[in-house]
Amino acid sequence: MTSQRGALIFAWLLLLPAIIYVAAIVAYPLVDTVILSFTNASLRRTTDWVGWTNYGKIFNETFFQVITRTFVWTFFSVFLKMVIGTFGAVLLNAAVPGRALFRILTMPPWIVPMAIGIFMWGWMYNGEFGMISGMLQRFGIVDGPVAFLAYGNTAFWATIITDVWIGVPMVTIYFLAAIQSIPKDLYEAAWTDGASRFYRFRRITLPLMVPAIITMSMLSLIATFNSFDIIWILTRGGPSGETTTMIIDTYKTAIGSNKYGEGAARAVLICIFLSIFCLAYFRVTRRLNPEKRA
Repeated sequence: MTSQRGALIFAWLLLLPAIIYVAAIVAYPLVDTVILSFTNASLRRTTDWVGWTNYGKIFNETFFQVITRTFVWTFFSVFLKMVIGTFGAVLLNAAVPGRALFRILTMPPWIVPMAIGIFMWGWMYNGEFGMISGMLQRFGIVDGPVAFLAYGNTAFWATIITDVWIGVPMVTIYFLAAIQSIPKDLYEAAWTDGASRFYRFRRITLPLMVPAIITMSMLSLIATFNSFDIIWILTRGGPSGETTTMIIDTYKTAIGSNKYGEGAARAVLICIFLSIFCLAYFRVTRRLNPEKRA
């Protein structure tokens, strides 16, 4: 009994630094944000308890549009990352000359500092001297300059394309590792039976990549849902709020308008949405893993 108690104490001592770190970095700010969401905190010295007032202000027609826009923006961005990343990984895994060079060339969007990459896209979207507008005019697709970030629809898709460009390399490398972990015997047996390349991809590669796809989709969803830099640098949520997502709206409310209580309520709502996503992820992974389900 003494030995078991000593081992238990020793185990807790080993976990203590991690527990302190989680409590200081995660638990305390989270609890403080929840408490702040029930107050009218601002630049004033006095703070009063207002109960559910801040949450009542959230659920209006404008914010419902922000929530819908956030989900649409996240869905298309994550979907495109998964599709492009999957086919990119398959191509990088193919036995072609210069494969190592192609793998290296996929990394710049991930290696280049995010702010620099976003500013580069901002210049390309410029209507007067941007490369994209110039190419469209050169090929006769448009008659004049197109300021992509000046109109709601084009600005919305421009931010999605930029986010996809930044996120695809990580997805591709992750999926490439998943493909390379698939036993070669399965491909050799299918090739011996006369299976085509597409059939092997559909019946071997894709099914065995499902766990990796689900995991990366979840990680990408969380990162995309909380994406701030891309939208803020390109459009600051404009024009006319057409690219304002929940994280941008939270920042504008808390920092831009100095309404810290209302901003905290919005942050809590974001945390609730992400928690629901995580619970759904764990439920799916449990069903895919028979051992955990048992």
